[in-house]
Order: sequence, then structure tokens, then C-alpha cells
Amino acid sequence: MPAERDRDLGRLLGAPSARKLKDQLGLTTAGDLLDYFPRRYAQRGELTPIAQLPLDEDVTLLARVVKAQSRRMATRKGSITEVLVTDGSSPGGYDGRLDTISLTFFNSFAASRQLVPGTVAMFSGRVGRYRGNLQLTNPEYVLLDDEDDAGLSAEELAERPIPVYPATARLPSWKIAKSTATLLGQIDLEALPDPLPDELRRRRRLPGIADAYRMIHTPASMDECTRARRRFQYEEALVLQTALARRRAQHALLPSRPSPARRGGLLDAFDAQLPFELTAGQREVGEELAAELAAAHPMNRLLQGEVGSGKTVVALRAMLQVVDDGGQAALLAPTEVLAAQHHESIRRTLGPLLRDGMLGAADGVEVVLLTGGQSSAERKRALLSAASGQAGIVVGTHALLSEQVQFADLGLVVVDEQHRFGVEQRDALRAKSLATPHLLVMTATPIPRTVAMTVFGDLETSVLRELPAGRAPIATHVVGLVENPAWERRIWARAREEIDAGRQVYVVCPTIGEAGEDEGDLDALDEATWGDSALAASAGEPPPAVSVAAAAAQLAQEPALSGARLGILHGRLDAGDKAAAMESFAAGRTDLLIATTVVEVGVDVPNATLMVVLDADRFGIAQLHQLRGRVGRGGFPGTCLLVTSLEPGHPSRERLEAVASSADGFVLAQKDLEHRREGDILGATQSGRRSTLRLLRVLRDADVIELARGDALAIVGDDPSLDRHAPLRDAIEAYLEPEKEVFLERG
Repeated sequence: MPAERDRDLGRLLGAPSARKLKDQLGLTTAGDLLDYFPRRYAQRGELTPIAQLPLDEDVTLLARVVKAQSRRMATRKGSITEVLVTDGSSPGGYDGRLDTISLTFFNSFAASRQLVPGTVAMFSGRVGRYRGNLQLTNPEYVLLDDEDDAGLSAEELAERPIPVYPATARLPSWKIAKSTATLLGQIDLEALPDPLPDELRRRRRLPGIADAYRMIHTPASMDECTRARRRFQYEEALVLQTALARRRAQHALLPSRPSPARRGGLLDAFDAQLPFELTAGQREVGEELAAELAAAHPMNRLLQGEVGSGKTVVALRAMLQVVDDGGQAALLAPTEVLAAQHHESIRRTLGPLLRDGMLGAADGVEVVLLTGGQSSAERKRALLSAASGQAGIVVGTHALLSEQVQFADLGLVVVDEQHRFGVEQRDALRAKSLATPHLLVMTATPIPRTVAMTVFGDLETSVLRELPAGRAPIATHVVGLVENPAWERRIWARAREEIDAGRQVYVVCPTIGEAGEDEGDLDALDEATWGDSALAASAGEPPPAVSVAAAAAQLAQEPALSGARLGILHGRLDAGDKAAAMESFAAGRTDLLIATTVVEVGVDVPNATLMVVLDADRFGIAQLHQLRGRVGRGGFPGTCLLVTSLEPGHPSRERLEAVASSADGFVLAQKDLEHRREGDILGATQSGRRSTLRLLRVLRDADVIELARGDALAIVGDDPSLDRHAPLRDAIEAYLEPEKEVFLERG
């Protein structure tokens, strides 16, 4: 016999109802329908006798249909359904019209079909007057089942909230509610295993699972709704946090390659030649990493850092500690442009400690680049260096994950911008080492604490907040072209001033080619964000986004930029052209670079002081914060202009004002989350359109998440394998399907 949750809906509800639930909502088992929770509850309010209905006020009344008729409207297309209802409160009957009122529905097929004489329903609407008589026009209503509601007074019925389910045109909410109520009477709720341990549930004063399902689907009061939802929010948080805590405990048991710090080695030599002092934060995080790298169990750490906070130097010091001990380190970057930038930056920072093949410092380190766009000869040399152990540091893109790539002794994996890589990719890199390599995940996008607890709960977290000395402040301004059309010319005059002063300029566009030619840059680092912002908020067809091609053509003719050396950079250029464009800009041979978001992360040109973001409303808050971090990196003040053609007061301009008003990435990350919602934080979707979390919301329910996190750590600490918590273990396995489990691998 299948367990209660696994029973087929066809056997419980009948084939027709089960087929609709499967076709419309994808629900096939009792557990599926039980966990399809109402999205809200309509309150019936206090019942008002028909004889006492006030004009122009919202009322709720319980009544029985006396007669109903539908007809075509004479003066316009469509139909009208007129229904007479009575509440039976007047002994004179409905002929006396003291206890009756007419309801009028326009073009309502459902009302004409459902409101037949004898039907009892709860009606809610505003009282109006037509031809001297009171009426309700298009009132909301819910049908009441005489059997379910037998013996209840009108007052008791009025207190019962009406569950409203996420519905479809072919399967309305009231039918889902009817199916759910039937299901509750067909299965043994008391036989359902409860994922919440009894002692913990009692301590948190939460209802048991059987009562909670009854209360969330057929509540007798709003208090029951609240108690049931709180219970299931906590259960969801506990399942997630226990999965994370168990994963962290399991990871700590894996063998790893210890790499203790060595005196007088590469790391000491590197520190001695640094032309600047490490910040207190960099030193503190460095000590944490050094201790974890020396341990026999793998490090699993997330490093958050503001744009320009010096994460790369911290990561490079960790890599040198591993190389000092005879191991290798791999740095995984999401794009070829960023991989090339990291490769060049590391080589430049190492200086005399760099060894190329047999040349360079005797006690130096060889750093090689491995990307898909390399020539076969370059790729072969890089593969040989990695496999032989000659290369101490290997920088690459997804090409590092290829089966052809082998390492002699991989001790540390550094992942830049962790959310660009999924579980299979990271596992592929980990599998290239006999022992589990240490893992350092870097992100320049500050993560709100609630998200970190939910998504990165199995990682230790370090934060770099202070900026190194010499970093100039970045002034950010919103340039509204609607209210100030003349500012467009001033933008390019301002760019000319920077160029004449010997500085350089970025111009960032949302897309590559002409409108309709592409969906944005294939290498863009946050494609979903800009497409979900202004476009979704705009009424009607949005204007085409400014493209690199269009901007390049326009600026080539711009009088203020006459004689300026222009370049372009985007993800669809071949590897050689991308490298040449970036190298030309970095070397100062290009004055103004027109690019997509391939410059968002990691691109480091100290001489760049001005960034112009065209159609800035097409980007998200976090992405704009990332972009502006590309200027002001060389000690010169930086300026970022957020250009928009949206009207003042448009919702998308609020995001631009938020970016202009704060330079604190953690403040902006919280605002970004509030704007975009959590999105599908368990999967790959980043745009905030949908979430696989059922009831839990990481912003709203921070207190629940924190409570569950502490409880989960205690449970796993006492019972790492969850042998004494089998229902909780089973709930984790059922909830974290393979495609959802990627959230556990984000780090």
C-alpha cells in the first residue's frame, strides 16, 4: 500500500477531478495537493441582513438564490445575469422584498451556471441603487456546501476565511478548495509522518502536521490560518537549514590536502614585495584562510567583498600558500574576458616571482591561461603545464572542466562569481583531485544576511568591507533625458574632458546589435536582471534598447568626440578580438570603450575615470553597482552617469536613484532583493519572477530562518546522519529534488 502522501488523486477524488488537477496544476498525489497552499484568504466579514443594507458601503451577506436569468444585452455586446437572493430574515418572504436583493453580473459565464435556484453562497460587494432598488453589481461570491456547513450558524460561517488558491482559467480557486476539502476527508492525516521532532514542535508551540493541514486548507478563523502558515514556514526553513547543516558536517569529514604556510617561501616573498599595505580586513581573512588550508579537511568558504575591496589579492595569497607546499591552484572565471583579466592581473602582481616555463625566478610560480578560444598550440601547452604540475596556478573558464584537463596535485579551487556555475561544473573540477580540494568562492555582489543564511548556509562566510588606500570615491548621477534633453550633448562633452585630461571612458549598453537581432550579450554576467526591470514595468511596447552597434555608429559622428579613439567589446567577438580590444584599452591606446556587461566584474583599468551607462533602467541595482566599480580604481576620482529616457516617477527610476544615493553595496543588495524579490533562489532563475520556496520568504521571514538555523545545527550536531530523525531526513530528500539541490552547490 502506498503511503498516505503518495496515494493517487484519481482514486481519492475520481478521474475527472484528478485529471483537471494534473493537467492544470501538475498535481498527481495526495501530498501534491496537500502542499498546494492557498495564496491568501478572503474574509467574509460581518454578515449584514438584507433589510439593513447601507447604500454605497461594502457588505457581506449569506443568501440563497431564489431565481436567476441570463439574457443578451440590447445596447452592447455580451450578456447579463440577474439573480434574486434572500437571507430568509423577513417572515413576509421574498414577495415582501424586505429580505431580498438583486445581483447583476456582466459577462459572467460562471455566475449564470453556478447560481441556480436553491444555491447557498456568501456574497461580497458594494451596495448600489438601480431604478430605486438596492443591488450588488458583479459581487464576489463563494458557494457553500450544505453538507460541509450543516449545523453552522450564519455568524459562524461569516467567521470562516475563504481560501484563495493560485488558479487557472479552467480550474478556479473554489474547485481547488472543493477538491482539497474532499481529500482531507479521504485520507488519514494522523498517519502522516511529521518532519518536526515532537519536542521541538512543542517548544516552538506549533500545531502537529494533521491539524496544520486542516487549518491551512479549511480554517475556522484567521487565527488558524496564521498558526498553520507559521508552522509550514518553519518546517520549510528547518528542512533547508538541516540540509545545509548536514552538508557542512559531511563536507568537514572529507579528506583534503593540508597545505600549511611555509616560512621563507613564495607567500613571504610576495608579501615583502607588495607596494601597498594590506587592509586589516585582508589580513584577518588571510589568517582565516591560512588556518583552514593547513587543515586535513577541506575549506569551504565564501568571500564577499565590495567592488574594489581587494578580494583577488586575498585569493592569490591563498593560492601561493598551496603552491608553496607543492600543490596547484585553479581559478575559475565565468567569461573569457574575465579569465584573461585575472591571468594578466596575477602575472603583473607577482612581478619577479613569475616563472614562464624554465625562465624567471628559480623559486617562482608559473601561471597559465586555459580558455575555449585559445589556439590549439596554446591550449596544448597549457594542458601539459597543468598535468605535469609545472603550472602552479591555472586560470580558466568552463574549459577547465573538460575531461582533457588534468592536474598533478590540485589543492585549491577559487571560483569567481559563484552563481555563474552549477553543481555539475563544480563537481567536475573537484573530481580532478585525489583528495577533495579546498574551495574559496568569491563574489563582488554583497549578499543580504537572510539570503546568505538560506542559500550559502553550508559555507563559512568572510566579508571585506573596507577599500584599500588609494581608491577614489565614485560620484554617481542619474541623467534624465526626458526632463533635460540638452544633457545628452553634455554627456559627450564631459567624456571629451576626461579624454583630454589623459583619462579613459567606458560606455555600457544593454545589447550588442540592432533591435531584434539578439537577446543581449551571450557573455553578459546578469542577463536576466535588465530584461526583468524596465521592460516589465513599462506600459505598452518598450522602445528598443541601445546597442553597442548603434552607440558606436552614433559616437563616431559625435562632434565632441572628434578624433577620439573608439573601441568595442562584447561577448560575441571571437577570443582574439576580445583580447585585443581589452589589451588596447588597458594599454591606453583606446580612449573610449563601448561595451556590454562583459566589463561588469574584474576588468581593471586604473586610468578609466568615467562610465556612461545608456538605458541604465534596463539593469538591476546590483549590476549597476558592479559596473560603476570599474572606474576610480587608479587614485583618480570616478564618475558614473546613469542615463535614462524614462519619465520621472517611473518605478524603474527608483532603482537608479537608489544606486546614486548609496555607495554601500550591502545596503544596495538589500534594496535589490526588495525590488526583485528572492526569485527562484533554489534554482538558476535570478530575475525574481518565481520562487520554488512554497511559503518561506527570505526577507519577510528572517526571524523564522534564524530560529530554524539554530535548531538545525543542534539536530545535526546531535544526530549527524539523522537516523533518529527519519521523517525530517525523508522530507529533505523529497523537497530537495536534484534540480533544486543546485542551491546547496552555489558555493
